[in-house]
Amino acid sequence: MSIEPVQLERRCGQRFQLHFPLTISMSGRVVHGYAQDVSARGLSIVAELSVAVGDAVELIFTMPSEVTLGQSMRVRAQARVLRASASSAAPGGIAVRLDSYQHLPSPECESASEPAPVSASPATDPRVSAGFP
Repeated sequence: MSIEPVQLERRCGQRFQLHFPLTISMSGRVVHGYAQDVSARGLSIVAELSVAVGDAVELIFTMPSEVTLGQSMRVRAQARVLRASASSAAPGGIAVRLDSYQHLPSPECESASEPAPVSASPATDPRVSAGFP
């Protein structure tokens, strides 16, 4: 029978075991990966990217509603690498601290903001045929 020692939990915020895709930018290089552990202050990421502790990275992802306690939110985040491990057999695990982030419009909002095409003739415009000015 083995007894594991009690370890002190140093994390301040709640962590969520969530998996979602993200994009990592660093030094002009863009790599796709996924988050596997998320909190309001940081992420644990799996990606094929060689980084060192202290490196700055930019992330683009959709923060899930479980973390925001509201709607899911697409964000661009500036982050700093806290831990990095890599093996030749599998993509590396990277832990990052979120330094700052900004809300990005969702892709649906971007396409909805595009102007609707103008119809060539009043006969093909449903608003005109329905009696709308």
